[in-house]
Amino acid sequence: MVFDDAFRAKLRELFVWRRDVRRFRADPLPAGTLERLIELACLAPSVGLSQPWRFVIVEDAVRRRAVLENFQAANAEALNSYAGDLAARYAELKLAGLREAPCQLAIFADPATDTGHGLGRRTMPEMAEYSVVAAIGTLWLAARAEGIGLGWVSILTPADINTLLDVPATWRLIGVR
Repeated sequence: MVFDDAFRAKLRELFVWRRDVRRFRADPLPAGTLERLIELACLAPSVGLSQPWRFVIVEDAVRRRAVLENFQAANAEALNSYAGDLAARYAELKLAGLREAPCQLAIFADPATDTGHGLGRRTMPEMAEYSVVAAIGTLWLAARAEGIGLGWVSILTPADINTLLDVPATWRLIGVR
């Protein structure tokens, strides 16, 4: 396949446009949209074709609230680590749309995946996590191409998120979208 200058210009435009979104609409995505976007994310490259990504759609109101509360506690702790003007500026940041977004998506790396037989991970096991980041980047671009905004919430306590979403403790939280 040959990509022309017009395609490359549009692709660059998408990269520029993909920036974090800080305002979220609360109306739900059309049925099947999130699943389709996850399917596209799974086309991302992964070390040794390991596909170590694990996507958890958080729809249950109790769990969504628990994720939000975990963020609020971690964010308050982060705020307490700053002082003066820096603390004031930090407090003004819009760091999450967990309350407003129509759904939450937790994304984990499964370092124990047998897919790919460990190729490329024996000497650099962190490559599984890097592969998940590539999948997130793919998801982000695919969503933005459809006018859907994403944010990346990392101000969380990973072990608590694993517990409240009932996923294996060995899965490493990469972020919540």
